[in-house]
Amino acid sequence: MATERKKVIVVDDNPVNLKLARNTLMDLHDVFTVPSADKLFELLAKITPDLILLDVLMPGMSGHEIIALLKKDPRTSTIPVVFITSKSDPESELMGFNLGANDYISKPFSPPILQKRVEVLLLMEEQKADLKHINENLQELVDEKTREVVDLQNAVLKTMGNLVESRDDVTGAHIERTEILLSLLLDEVIARDYYHDEMADWDIKLLLRSAHLHDVGKIAIRDNILMKPGPLDKEEFLEMQKHALFGEKIIERIIDDTKESAFLTHAKILAGAHHEKWDGTGYPRKLAGTNIPLQGRLMAIVDVYDALVSERPYKKPFSQEKALEIIDEGKGIHFDSLITDAFTSVIRNPR
Repeated sequence: MATERKKVIVVDDNPVNLKLARNTLMDLHDVFTVPSADKLFELLAKITPDLILLDVLMPGMSGHEIIALLKKDPRTSTIPVVFITSKSDPESELMGFNLGANDYISKPFSPPILQKRVEVLLLMEEQKADLKHINENLQELVDEKTREVVDLQNAVLKTMGNLVESRDDVTGAHIERTEILLSLLLDEVIARDYYHDEMADWDIKLLLRSAHLHDVGKIAIRDNILMKPGPLDKEEFLEMQKHALFGEKIIERIIDDTKESAFLTHAKILAGAHHEKWDGTGYPRKLAGTNIPLQGRLMAIVDVYDALVSERPYKKPFSQEKALEIIDEGKGIHFDSLITDAFTSVIRNPR
């Protein structure tokens, strides 16, 4: 059975960009190209696309003005919009995300990357629609349908994980490794009876799946920062820090389209709190001590450890023992002391 072709509208006043985008996508999708806002809205009166690729800087109505109108109209408000633009200042990008954009692609774009990003985003939207449909009819579902919800959650995670890793090719299997480390840490924390009350109603398997989304906000970070083959400068690092808040916003949109659940609640906390530090010097909110959600404190130590023992273009991996020494030095400063003790113990002496 042939896969249904999706409808993609490309809006750009540059005919060269329109032709390149059309040639890149036409083998897999039905592609419609228009040079202006007026032509876009004329076309939208006839068809409802699955995705709009929208230039920001155009004569007449800008991309930001267009998306604002799209989101106000119930008929077009749920159509995903991706900006394709050479305008790369953080303020413009943040404005676009606040207006409801799903992603940014920098111009000039690479055709293979454009094709992959469109493919992953369309798949993610399809999975979200399926998940929303199931949640709306949850009262009528029994065990079989419950299993389908779990399968769809895993599919969403895999799709979103693929989207992040298609942007950030230096982290390798970071998501898989941190899940394993987090599982080991949780087992040790539970065995030591730390934070029993806070964790009493947690579904650990659900939390571990949610942890896959802790870096999902990186899809909103510019390619030249995310893929830089070296340390970030101060300005770039400040921009990178925004991925924690971007991650929260992305998961909030999923919650708005479905229903809030423990799965999504864990995911939102993990995305927003895994870079906070015990002494209050972390980001994005400079929370300190137990004001940092427990999920964030657990993820913080796992995330840092994996970064230390992993190779980067600008550094060799640290040995396990050297990484644990660095973790120990952060005890009570960067990390929760109890969690630090549990983590270093289980890494040195796994159960």
